[in-house]
Amino acid sequence: MLVVDDGSPDGTGSLADELAVAHPGRIEVLHRTGPRGLGRSYVDGLKMAVAQPDVDLVCQMDADLSHDPAYLPSLAASAAEHDVVIGSRYLNGVSVVNWPLHRIFLSAFANRYIRAVTSLTPRDCTSGFRCWRRDALARLPLDSMVSDGYAFLVEQLYLARQLGCRVREVPIIFIERREGASKLSAAVLLESAIVPWRLRLTR
Repeated sequence: MLVVDDGSPDGTGSLADELAVAHPGRIEVLHRTGPRGLGRSYVDGLKMAVAQPDVDLVCQMDADLSHDPAYLPSLAASAAEHDVVIGSRYLNGVSVVNWPLHRIFLSAFANRYIRAVTSLTPRDCTSGFRCWRRDALARLPLDSMVSDGYAFLVEQLYLARQLGCRVREVPIIFIERREGASKLSAAVLLESAIVPWRLRLTR
């Protein structure tokens, strides 16, 4: 397991270091330096994961347990015949717990908007719970990806489709974090609105 710490002020990195010492060879910690951001963290973490020897699958997920590790076996099983498997909140209606109504509406609308602009077909284009075949992930031009916030997930999926990757969704139940606060901001929302059009017009 690789924990990517983006300079979190709440001590996450230190706790992860303690776990890495307690479980040598099973947990590693990447302490990022330089510009912060979700997209940059994903790029650095995914590049490190792809570079590991004897890796067949790479799963990306949030570390606050909103993505339940219990779903990892089903994601991995589906990756036997698909290049990227998405843990989907919207495959069977709306499978989200403890979100306010306005957040559910915003997320559902965002996915409809993304599908309309980019012609992507997954129901949940913004899910960060994904399982990749290593060879497929290695083909993505990670260093050239410029999206920083949640739009990174859309750019990642769009590029995968362009490369002919086989995509599948499996249902999950997303449970809102118990601690901490969402990083959703006006700047993130603006980027998320612009990126689908940038991908369509420039890719």
